Amino acid sequence: MKISVVSGILGDYSLDESLSYLSGLGVDEFELGVGGYPGKAHADALILSKDKKARQELMDTFKRHNMGISALAVHGNCVHPDKATAAMYEADFEAACVLAGQIGIDRIVTFSGCPGSDPDAKAPSWITCAWPPDYPKALEWQWNEVLIPYWEKAVKFAADNGVKKIALEMHPGFCVYNPATLHRLRNAVGNVIGANLDPSHLFWQGMDILEVIRELGDAIYYFHAKDTQLIMHNVRKNGVLDTKSFTEAADRSWSFRTLGYGHDIGLWKQIFSALKVAGYDDSISIEHEDGLMSPKEGLEKAIRLVQDCMIRGGSNENMWWA
Repeated sequence: MKISVVSGILGDYSLDESLSYLSGLGVDEFELGVGGYPGKAHADALILSKDKKARQELMDTFKRHNMGISALAVHGNCVHPDKATAAMYEADFEAACVLAGQIGIDRIVTFSGCPGSDPDAKAPSWITCAWPPDYPKALEWQWNEVLIPYWEKAVKFAADNGVKKIALEMHPGFCVYNPATLHRLRNAVGNVIGANLDPSHLFWQGMDILEVIRELGDAIYYFHAKDTQLIMHNVRKNGVLDTKSFTEAADRSWSFRTLGYGHDIGLWKQIFSALKVAGYDDSISIEHEDGLMSPKEGLEKAIRLVQDCMIRGGSNENMWWA
């Protein structure tokens, strides 16, 4: 396993400054945002994919700090019902795929996206209910008429450019938000699709992350290390579905937290061990969205916890009893 960091945490710093800082903290890799929601503070796939000199400068910067690129991040909604919005995200996604092939990165991290409820919709519609019957009807339209056809095409484009893994972050608000929906899309369009497992989005939905890891198995293509704190007195009153602003921490049912502030280190040790058992011996990419801490404070605390918990090598084959 290697420690990576999501680039958005350090969006106020240059790439050179970010890599110098992270290298000094013992971080191995950087998850490079190149478009979409992660932004383009450090790299822009639309530019880099067309500029060989700029690509070389990018790679030279990583080499100078002895840092790797764990993945190209281009989270977006390529099936957005607004055609212009969808086209913007799709352009970033396709440029990221081209760039990945050019610089030898075979993994893209993104969202599945979420269409509208029907051909005339103007905004995405995340469907979570099986009744009234309008909802399952709209859900099947989303999947069969929009989501699966889009990803059939996108998977081929990615593979043609050397991308072997598209790690979809299972995120509420998008069609793929849990293992069942991840498997549904993967079964429909092929094994280029896999999971970006971010426990922070699953904790508040009530999932057991150890069970999630066992369920996904070799479909785990990436891992985001981020925690969530459930505010139980609010959960008991209002449940876990919460549309209040993240700034209203006292009134929310849950909040994103730095590792260890939602679930203790013992669980995180079990999570990293379960990943190892499942065959995932790859990047642990730290993300920071804790509104109670500055980015650097939260990041440095998370790095220390990951360093203490993760397993860098070894297997039963190397044991004296094997």
